Amino acid sequence: MTMKLAVVGGGSTYTPELIDGFARLRDTLPVSELVLIDPAAERLELVGGLARRIFARQGHPGRITTTSDLDAGVEGADAVLIQLRVGGQAARLQDETWPLECGCVGQETTGAGGLAKALRTVPVVLDIAERVRRASPDAWIIDFTNPVGIVTRALLRAGHKAVGLCNVAIGFQRKFAALLDLAPADIHLDHVGLNHLTWELGVRRGGPDGEDLLPRLLAGHADAIAGDLHLPRAVLDRLGVVPSYYLRYFYAHDEVVRELGSKPSRAAEVAAMERELLALYGDPALDEKPALLAKRGGAFYSEAAVDLAASLLGDGGPAVQVVNTRNNGTLPFLPDDAVVEVQARVDGSGPVPLAAPRLDPLYAGLVAHVTAYEDLALDAAVRGGRERVFKALLAHPLVGQFDRAEALTDRLLAHNKEHLAWL
Repeated sequence: MTMKLAVVGGGSTYTPELIDGFARLRDTLPVSELVLIDPAAERLELVGGLARRIFARQGHPGRITTTSDLDAGVEGADAVLIQLRVGGQAARLQDETWPLECGCVGQETTGAGGLAKALRTVPVVLDIAERVRRASPDAWIIDFTNPVGIVTRALLRAGHKAVGLCNVAIGFQRKFAALLDLAPADIHLDHVGLNHLTWELGVRRGGPDGEDLLPRLLAGHADAIAGDLHLPRAVLDRLGVVPSYYLRYFYAHDEVVRELGSKPSRAAEVAAMERELLALYGDPALDEKPALLAKRGGAFYSEAAVDLAASLLGDGGPAVQVVNTRNNGTLPFLPDDAVVEVQARVDGSGPVPLAAPRLDPLYAGLVAHVTAYEDLALDAAVRGGRERVFKALLAHPLVGQFDRAEALTDRLLAHNKEHLAWL
C-alpha cells in the first residue's frame, strides 16, 4: 500500500522538524511519497534538499518532491497538512506591533493581532481546501495554521474533512511525564477548552479513568511549571489546575503589554532565526535537523502530526489524541458547530470527542466569551466588511471597549490592505 502526504507551506523552516518525525516514526506512518508545496521556490529547494538528506540518513525509502503547483502537488494525496503564514514574518511583526499602540496585547494568535491573522488566513485556506477537494476528494486536511480554532471551524463549516492540531497538549504531556518520571504514553491529560485557551484539569496515569496525578504534580513541581508559564506560583495554587501559557495574555494582560513594549518583538527574533536556519539548510553536509530549530517553536508537533495522520489513515488504529474538532455537545454551553480542543478518539472516520470534565464557571465563562468572538471573527474573515471587523474586536475579552475597538479596526485595516481582497 502506498501513502502520499502533501505539506502546503512546505518551505517553512518548521518543515525539517516534521520530516524528522516522519523519518523516525516510519513504522507508525509509512509514507511512500511526500510532496512539499510552497510558492517560494528558492526557500523550498533549501528545505527540500535537507528533507531528502534526513530521509537518506535515516534510511527512509520514501520519495520527497517539491513543487509550487498546488493542484499537482495535492493530487492523489491521502492527507494534506497545511502550515502556512499569509504575509510571512513581516505581517506577524505588524500583528505584534500596532495593537500595542492601543494598549492591547500584540500577539499573532489572540487579540487584535490574532484577528488580523484570521482575516488574512481563512480565505486562503478555504481556497486551498476546495482545490484539495477537487484533486483528492477523500483526503484528510490536517491544519496547523493559526489561529487553529477559527481556521478549523471555517474548514468544517465548508464541509471539508478537517482536523486542527496544536502542540500545546503534547508539550505538557512530555513535560509532565518527565517531572513525574513516567513515559509520555502513560500520561493522559484532561485537556479542555479552545485552541490556545485550555486548562489541564487532570493528569491521569494510563488513561481517562486513571489515577489523577495533578495534585502530586502541583505539590512537587508548581514552581517549575509556573516558571515555564511566566505566571506566579500563587496562580496555580489558587486555581489547582494548569492553564495554557496563552492564558497569561488574559490573566496578566497589562503586565504583558508593558513587557512587549519594552523588548524586541518575537517576530523580529524569529525572522533572524529563520535567516540563520535557511543558511544552515543550504549546507549539503547537513543531514539532520539543527539544534537551532528547537528555539524556533513547535516542539513535538511532528510526533503529534504522525500520530494523528496514522489514526486518520487507518495505519495507527484508533487512538486518543488532543485535537481541534466540532463540539457536538462536548461542552454543553457551546453551540455544536463551535470548535473545541479536547481529547478525542480518532480513527479513519475522524475524531469523536471523549466526555469532557465539567468546566468550572471560572473557565467556562471565558471559553463562551472567546467562542462568541471566534464566531464573529469567522464571519468577518469570510464576508469581509469594516463593521464585522469592529464587532469582532469589540467582542474580544482583551479589547471590549468601544473607542479601543474603533482604533484597532483602523490600524488593522491600514496594515492589511494588500491581504484583504474586500478592501
